[in-house]
Amino acid sequence: MTDSPPQPQLTDVEEYAAAVLDIVRRIPSGRAMTYGLIAEIVGERLGRGGPRQVGSVMAGSGDRYAHLVPDDGADDDDGGARVPWWRVVNTVGSPPKQHLTEALDTLRAEGCPLSRDGRRVNLRRAVWFPDDEPPGS
Repeated sequence: MTDSPPQPQLTDVEEYAAAVLDIVRRIPSGRAMTYGLIAEIVGERLGRGGPRQVGSVMAGSGDRYAHLVPDDGADDDDGGARVPWWRVVNTVGSPPKQHLTEALDTLRAEGCPLSRDGRRVNLRRAVWFPDDEPPGS
């Protein structure tokens, strides 16, 4: 048995970011979650944070918090992305405005249910809860 090197202690901010990114990485292709839902789930476990904090983590997921994301070879479903950011939307199902076209194109390609006008995720049909995962996932 080999001993793995001790892991560095995470700050409170990094702990919160790691919890958010863990959930986002598990959102299946064709599904979505809201900032608020992610905040609620993380808040139940850590007792802190909110939708704005989730947004801050997502904004820094490519650089500021990249060290918190395991480099385990992202799923093919994610087009090589380590964090499928496009699957996180606001409370009415809209992706971030600055990435709207790219996010909607990717969601559409994944078969995610969209609104009739194609500009928002149909959350009634697309929302994903971590409890939806089959055992052993």
